[in-house]
Amino acid sequence: MNLLIILLMFTAFWLTRTTDLRNAVTVFLVQSAMVAAACLVVGAETGETHFFLAALLTLVIKAVLIPYALYRIVGRLRREREEESLLSPNYSSLAAAFAVVLAYGFIDRALPGVISRDALAAAMSLILIGLQIIIIRHQAVLQIVGLSTLENGLYLVSLSVTKGLPLIIEFGILLDVLIAVVVLVILTYRLKISWLSTDTSLLQKLKG
Repeated sequence: MNLLIILLMFTAFWLTRTTDLRNAVTVFLVQSAMVAAACLVVGAETGETHFFLAALLTLVIKAVLIPYALYRIVGRLRREREEESLLSPNYSSLAAAFAVVLAYGFIDRALPGVISRDALAAAMSLILIGLQIIIIRHQAVLQIVGLSTLENGLYLVSLSVTKGLPLIIEFGILLDVLIAVVVLVILTYRLKISWLSTDTSLLQKLKG
């Protein structure tokens, strides 16, 4: 599990540095596969079938269907990439490092001695880094990846604190995420058609 946590942190930091849309989607795919692997680890430790089914759902929806939808839209954007982020890659990575320190500090103070400290702190880090990506990136696809990363963090929180939610609730949440991403992909394509770019900062021109 500790190796998975380290790899998850690596994917999160990688997302703060990448400006290529296809590369970002690939990193998110790997990250989601690791979240599914975390479900398998918990399932192996507890012996409950529920976690194996949750891992399969996570793998199918987050590591297959959502990346497929994102790859489709990236293929239509033709050389779109992040040009003017609010923070440079170096400062973005520095902010992510601060988010990790903040997450570990918060967990140590709020829940001292908790068994799943590292997993919970990593989950909080993913939430903060996902939020950071949404805020500092202008490309719509990168913002969708940031939102999905944030959701991965929330999923890991439930896995760390409650050892998973009932399967029907997890299925409902994953389905909601899939629908939200599909809608955002459609809006991204409409943005490309209307403005010849998927840079969401262009929407500021709509202000009256």
